[in-house]
Amino acid sequence: MDVQLKRGLLEVCVLTAIKKEDSYGYKIIKDISPYVSISESTLYPILKRLESSGLITVYTVEHNSRLRKYYHITDEGKERILEFLEEWKDVMKAYDFIKEGFNDE
Repeated sequence: MDVQLKRGLLEVCVLTAIKKEDSYGYKIIKDISPYVSISESTLYPILKRLESSGLITVYTVEHNSRLRKYYHITDEGKERILEFLEEWKDVMKAYDFIKEGFNDE
């Protein structure tokens, strides 16, 4: 898969994973893994970008005598998911066209 396309997909997957409830790194990976492969080394730069873009906020909570970072989606982050869903309609139209053309052979 194209690197830019995968990057965009992963960002929206991360936003979706924390849309239901605030979450932390390990749980985000666990929630996304059945759908898309993602590692810690991929996740944390995505989280930094999303935070820098104002799509998520970060706060810490003590857990087992350690601080754990939690991620919270902003209204802008929710809007990004909606934008992605609209954009993806065009991608699916192109996919259908390509698939139809390929099946004609």
